[in-house]
Amino acid sequence: MKMMRIEDTILKNLIFNDEYTRKSLPYLKTEYFSDHNDRFLFEEIENYVNKFNVLPTKEALIIEVGNNAKLSEDQFDGVSKKVTEYFTSKEDTEIDWLLETTEKFCQDKAIYNAVLESIGIIDNQKETEKDKGAIPEILSDALAVCFDPNVGHDYIEDSDERFESYHRVEEKVAFDLDYFNKITKGGLSKKTLNITLAGVGVGKSLFMCHHAAASISQGLNVLYITLEMAEEKIAERIDANLMNIRLDDLVRLPKKMYEKKIEDLKSTVKGRLIIKEYPTAAASTNHFRALLNELNLKRNFKPDLILVDYINICSSARIRPGQYVNSYSYVKSIAEELRGLAVEFDVPILSATQTNRAGFQNTDVGLEDTSESFGLPATADFMFAIISNENLEEAGQMLIKQLKNRYSDLTSNKKFLVGVDRAKMRLTDLGEESQSGLVDTGKEEKQDIPVFDTSSKKAKKDFGEFKFGE
Repeated sequence: MKMMRIEDTILKNLIFNDEYTRKSLPYLKTEYFSDHNDRFLFEEIENYVNKFNVLPTKEALIIEVGNNAKLSEDQFDGVSKKVTEYFTSKEDTEIDWLLETTEKFCQDKAIYNAVLESIGIIDNQKETEKDKGAIPEILSDALAVCFDPNVGHDYIEDSDERFESYHRVEEKVAFDLDYFNKITKGGLSKKTLNITLAGVGVGKSLFMCHHAAASISQGLNVLYITLEMAEEKIAERIDANLMNIRLDDLVRLPKKMYEKKIEDLKSTVKGRLIIKEYPTAAASTNHFRALLNELNLKRNFKPDLILVDYINICSSARIRPGQYVNSYSYVKSIAEELRGLAVEFDVPILSATQTNRAGFQNTDVGLEDTSESFGLPATADFMFAIISNENLEEAGQMLIKQLKNRYSDLTSNKKFLVGVDRAKMRLTDLGEESQSGLVDTGKEEKQDIPVFDTSSKKAKKDFGEFKFGE
């Protein structure tokens, strides 16, 4: 008795079973079929369905196969014989079993092909543009192969489900700063990319270190990826924040006292923090994905929040080193890859970017001041600027300005102040009275940033108030 091959079952049902074809064809690939005749037949079925949006007849399929210039006469005879056999042995197959079996077939073939490709890259057995750094992504993509049963939201039929979603409490990574929770409706959502924009030295890393410290204090697990500063420097900033000690005083802290403070933190800090350093511009989402999988495997660590310090000095997983692309495409590619990583691992990602030269000189920052690429704010879910000047620094304050917000109304609390202690790497809430004078609309107004200074110094409104030559 001839043993039935899964390939024959798949190809036969692609010809006869419309429901099966619609659900499985997007996930099937030519390279999953090892037999040459199977490959040719699958290609013709796929091309026919995609072109005419109907299943092929026996006559049409044989004609299309005959028009394939790649086939030899013997191959044509073999494929034609297969088609005839399929049409003379039509059977009804249970759809759920068929889809489950086909999904497993695709998964097994994808993993097998990925392993072979990886071995080929390692051994340099074949010419390829991919290097060893691509192997984690190749294997990860193979492991991720699965059929998507969701065909979309039916507006009327799914209305009950939609109503329930309105009242479902979404899990978020909350801030310890009231105004940030107000403008994000409770914190950062999973599967989102969130960006802080600031000039050099204004406070990008400070903000991210503070949020990391606040998050682990809430019992959340945090992965901090740094491409600029050393792991120890980031940890030093976290120490200053959680221990409420000036950075300068940390180096003078006796070991016993330091160990005592660490022991105290163990009772209050319930979350875990992993800090991983990569060389500048040498790591992409491929490296981050491999790290996440390794942390899960070796340390049983799954982050609730990922911080990437910072996006402009990441590398792209899709664009090869040396390949020329403009800055818009390159940075947008990195942003899309990071957001894809957030979706894949079901976490929010918080990163940062620098202002361009014009933005660094401005006292008010907008999306147009984003360094290198406007493609970044186009991809981000939430983006805000950190603004500082001499008067704000003297008052121990930072101005926060919303630039893009998919969480809520951008015009509400468009600008607000937070307190900052740079020596201790800490941010604090300021009372409502401190927010007076801020523009709370989405309209751009011709005015300077308000000065919130407790001293008697008066801010200069324009150059006309300055006198030269005296």
